Amino acid sequence: MENREQNNKRTVLITGTTSGIGYDLSKIFAAEGFNLVLVSRNEQKLNAQKEYLKKRFGGEVYTIVKDLSDPKAPTEVFSDVLSQGIHIDILINNAGFNESGPFYETNLEKELQMLQVHIASLTHLTKLFLPGMIKNKYGKILNFGSTGSFAPCPLDAVYCASKAYVLSFSSALRAELSRTGVTVSTLCPGATKTEFAKKANMETALLFKRFVMKPQKVAEIAYRDLMRNKKVIIPGLYNRLLVLSFPFTPSKILEKIGMALLKRR
Repeated sequence: MENREQNNKRTVLITGTTSGIGYDLSKIFAAEGFNLVLVSRNEQKLNAQKEYLKKRFGGEVYTIVKDLSDPKAPTEVFSDVLSQGIHIDILINNAGFNESGPFYETNLEKELQMLQVHIASLTHLTKLFLPGMIKNKYGKILNFGSTGSFAPCPLDAVYCASKAYVLSFSSALRAELSRTGVTVSTLCPGATKTEFAKKANMETALLFKRFVMKPQKVAEIAYRDLMRNKKVIIPGLYNRLLVLSFPFTPSKILEKIGMALLKRR
C-alpha cells in the first residue's frame, strides 16, 4: 500500500461517478489523499459531488461532463485532461448500466449504447491513458466486470456478454503489461444496493432480493485489492462461491438458475 504523501501526488480518473460504487470510490480516493478527475453525464450531480468532496476532504477535484455512450466522448475526455496538464495515474472504468429482459423485447438503442459504454468507451479510454502510465512506469487500471462476466445469463444476454469482454480484455492486457509498472484489475461485483436495479427495472428480480451488498463495502474491497494489484476482485463470500461453482455446474442448470434469478416478479 502507498502512503498518503505519495497519494497526494497522484490523480485518479473515475467514470460514472455520481452514484453507486463509483461515488463511494471517489470518497475513498479523496480520503486517501488522491486528486480526482470525475466523469459523468449529469452536470448537476457532478457539481454537487465536487463541492461535497472538496469541502470534506480537500484536494483537487476536476470534473468533466460527458456521456460515454457518445463515441466521441473518450477522445474529448482525454483532450480535456491533457489541456489541463493532468497526468492520470489510476483509471477507473466504472460507467455502465443495464437493459434486461428477453432479448426479443429489450430496447435495441439502449443495448447499443450499453455496448458503447461497457466495451468501446472502456477500451478507448484505456488505449488513450495507458501510454502515459507506461512512460511514467506507474499506473493502475480498474475495469468493472460482474459476476455475470463468468457465464452467459438468459434475460441479461447483452449485459453479461459485454462484461465477459471486460474480463477477457483486462486479463489479457494485464499479462501484456507485466513488466511495465502498470497493473490491470477487474472488479466483478454481484447484486449491489444502488440505482442500477431500479434503472434497469430489475428491482423485483430474485437477484436483488438476496445477498445484496452495500456499495460502500464493495468500494472498500475494490480499493484495497486494486492497491494490492489483485487480478480479479469478487466482493462478498456468496459471490465468490457462486463464481467458483460455475465451471462445475452443467450449462442447462446454470441457465435455469440465471432465469430464476433475473425473472421479474
